[in-house]
Amino acid sequence: MSSIADEARLAVGNVIDFAGGLISPSLRLGVTGLSRSGKTVFISALVHNLVHGGRLPVFDAMAEGRLAGAHLDPQPDDAVPRFDYEAHIEALTGGKSSGKNRHWPDSTYRVSELRITLDYESATFWGRNVGSGKLHLDIVDYPGEWLLDLPLLNQSYAEWSARTVKQSRVAPRAKLAEAWHAHLKTLQPGAPEDEAAARESARLFTDYLRACRDERFSLSALPPGRFLMPGDLEGSPALTFAPLDIAPDAHADRGSMMAMMERRFEAYKSVVVKPFFRDHFARLDRQIVLVDALQALNAGPSAIADLESALSEILACFRPGRSSWLSRILTRRIDRLVFAATKADHLHHRSHDRLEAILSRLVQTAAERAAFAGAEVDVVALASVRATREATVKRGRDTLDCIVGTPEKGQRVASETFDGNEEIAIFPGDLPADPESVFEHPESIFEVPESISEDEAEAYRFVRFRPPALQRTAEGLTLSLPHIRLDRTLQFLIGDRLA
Repeated sequence: MSSIADEARLAVGNVIDFAGGLISPSLRLGVTGLSRSGKTVFISALVHNLVHGGRLPVFDAMAEGRLAGAHLDPQPDDAVPRFDYEAHIEALTGGKSSGKNRHWPDSTYRVSELRITLDYESATFWGRNVGSGKLHLDIVDYPGEWLLDLPLLNQSYAEWSARTVKQSRVAPRAKLAEAWHAHLKTLQPGAPEDEAAARESARLFTDYLRACRDERFSLSALPPGRFLMPGDLEGSPALTFAPLDIAPDAHADRGSMMAMMERRFEAYKSVVVKPFFRDHFARLDRQIVLVDALQALNAGPSAIADLESALSEILACFRPGRSSWLSRILTRRIDRLVFAATKADHLHHRSHDRLEAILSRLVQTAAERAAFAGAEVDVVALASVRATREATVKRGRDTLDCIVGTPEKGQRVASETFDGNEEIAIFPGDLPADPESVFEHPESIFEVPESISEDEAEAYRFVRFRPPALQRTAEGLTLSLPHIRLDRTLQFLIGDRLA
């Protein structure tokens, strides 16, 4: 994926990281996922529960009383923005407003980093007498859309154009791409380069990608990732290109429209994709991939197929394998990998195992490849912050297992608009016991009783709930953020390093 010079720089970085780890042990954990999968909430909840001694019964170091404490430290990479943990916790808990203004924090749009240091007592004689009793956990947060850019390193502009245009002509993308397609017909690849036409094409292409990401469609495979998250590159030539209607083996004439687009495509790879791979992605030890599988299931067959395709492309970029001291110096490997289906609190617990089974099916090929390479792989249904509780409701002759939560202010279902204070109970439907049925019969994924119409059940599945108010003990102590299986996830990702 990279040049000899890039590999050399990466090796030097690995040597520096390894040397530092001999003095002060550290672990680099990558947190990624496509837009709205819950990356910011996951990191915030993980750190909050560690720092505040949260309820983590499956996390051995805490359950056994060996975790002496956890605190934030300055991160090792001075050139990387710090993950704004304090602001995100302020949003989730409502801060000084006593919980009244609690809301979900803003989404990830760039790479950020946070170091949390864990002080612990090893469970082994050797570890207690020789080990440092300290682990620096460096959490690297980055958008999953940027991972979708990594396959571009192995594609020519013509190959990418042909594939992207072909993909855009299939429903439901075709309808969303109409304005861009109309402009595309006016462009001749062999015509003289035209800056105004290139800018208009890039704008319409970006509008098409943005429409695909709308929750009604929830499409996932949307490279180039920086088109939707441009940051300080907005308006630069490296982001001012778009596909042309050409064959995958087409060649550009000098000074032509295709030559200009091709030059900018290559600049995008050099300026954006390669530095991300070299400086961040290739330095990870462990990885969690957050997946909003429920959003895709709600959106229907096209979204499910697109998510499966996007996950396959994302996971093909990883370097999984058994880690050793030598691999940390030469070629760093991700030796533990978690796929997490987020927002499990939007389902009754009876469907959690089924959600895990569906995600396992979505990532089956990539997970098998990672396991074959020596990496350990886990799949979990997760709610980093649990926004609902469960209840039983009678409706006619049916007894329904429901979830109860407070919808965000302004959320609408039919003629009802929620005020952000009142709780509601909804029946989310049951996922099928056989995960294959999602792919064989995707038109009827959720199972609902006769007393509830499918339209009614579907309308409530898109409701967004507010973060929960923090609970207090009888002694008046504020508890940490509630969750579902955050402790199991934490145990798999770092438990062995605290043994």
